[in-house]
Amino acid sequence: MKLIILDRDGVINQDSDAYIKTLDEWIPIPGSIAAMARLSLAGWTVAVATNQSGVGRGYYSEATLESMHQRLRELVAEQGGTVDLIRYCPHTPEAGCDCRKPAPGLFRQIAQLLHTELTGVPTVGDSLRDLEAGVALGCTPYLVRTGKGESTQYKALPAGTQVFDNLSAVVDHLLET
Repeated sequence: MKLIILDRDGVINQDSDAYIKTLDEWIPIPGSIAAMARLSLAGWTVAVATNQSGVGRGYYSEATLESMHQRLRELVAEQGGTVDLIRYCPHTPEAGCDCRKPAPGLFRQIAQLLHTELTGVPTVGDSLRDLEAGVALGCTPYLVRTGKGESTQYKALPAGTQVFDNLSAVVDHLLET
């Protein structure tokens, strides 16, 4: 199985320090939907792992979050692709859960649900915690400069991290190799 694990906010859609609280605020980054569809059409399994503490903070409901994820699935489907799996952590940082990135719980859930190992699986994020969560289970880290990535690129990144302008550029690279 060719699997990729994507962060959501800042990789697929625009990010906001005030949280993405409504479907109207969920705005895809140009090229990200097409990139996901291209991966899917090329035989990749596309999974999303996203921290969504806005649910735990009471900023939006799980139903609102699901409407955003449904819209993502619909947009990718309109271009012939599929989003195979979306896992999210609804907890606040204070909850001490094992699923809030940089903890690897969401990645572990994806591996279990898809019955696969994550060694070498590309993971794409715009923050250090996105990359650290995947690297903990053997994923290969890809940083995008969208979202928080522009500032993250200057931090001490996990060994072997490749940096690209956006998700579309990562997909171009993966489909060429």
